[in-house]
Amino acid sequence: MKSVLESTKTTHSFAQTFDDFKQITKVGLAISVVFSSVAGYLLGAESINFSVLVMLSIGGYFMVGASNAYNQIIEKDLDALMQRTKNRPIPSGRMSVSTAFLIATTFTVFGLVILYMINPKTAMFGAISIFLYTSVYTPLKTITPLSVFVGAFPGAIPFMLGWVAATNDFGIEPGTLFMIQFFWQFPHFWAIGWMLHDDYKKGGFNMLPTGKKDKATALQVIIYTIWLIIVSVFPVTKLTGSLYLSPVAAIIIGLMGLGMLYYGIQLYRKMDNKTARALMLASVSYITLIQIVYVVDKYLH
Repeated sequence: MKSVLESTKTTHSFAQTFDDFKQITKVGLAISVVFSSVAGYLLGAESINFSVLVMLSIGGYFMVGASNAYNQIIEKDLDALMQRTKNRPIPSGRMSVSTAFLIATTFTVFGLVILYMINPKTAMFGAISIFLYTSVYTPLKTITPLSVFVGAFPGAIPFMLGWVAATNDFGIEPGTLFMIQFFWQFPHFWAIGWMLHDDYKKGGFNMLPTGKKDKATALQVIIYTIWLIIVSVFPVTKLTGSLYLSPVAAIIIGLMGLGMLYYGIQLYRKMDNKTARALMLASVSYITLIQIVYVVDKYLH
């Protein structure tokens, strides 16, 4: 009987440890970042090298995991104040800071080495994303709403990173991919900031551009969504080098963008959390679907 109980306890303990590992590295977010990088790679590659794809995926996961672990170490005291984050591994006491730091540092080293094996430029952009996220964006979150602007830079790197991994080159094409994901982050994160505004305030975070859930914030959501739509369909003009979008694909992406814009306008009209949540979900769908459309469009033409 005792051995059964001990076995159950061990299994539960392992499951909890594994879950904490997933939380400290934010596996869900990491997967979406890897997806963006793979999409960028498929767009940039003349022929697909599966070993590079695997290295990009693993290296990308390590970089995101490292950034998130460092972030949770830095914000452990603030996370304990917020409902949404108080049960994270460090503030709950299930994981020590030294363990989290070991994970973050190990992930950084392995991530950079793996990305360097693809090419030095890929490793460089990976290193820049970790530095900006942990050393600039994270500290600014409690100081100014401009932190979202700063955070949009490391957040926009993954889509572009895939192209650089495929070509070992940075030019107009990966620059365009960067701008798409850059502008996308504003309506996405402001929708989250709107939904969680009261909880964020407990931790001293000020994520909305005006600091309030007001029409000025909602108007900025609309403006950045319009910029996002323009940048997303711009490659149809054939002015973005070898990154090209067919008219049909541009129409599909444009319609999806108008769908997202609809929720931005609804937020301006209704100013409620339910609409902000709908906008957030629409933004997640948008970035995933346009990356799929870009890749499918390339291989159909």
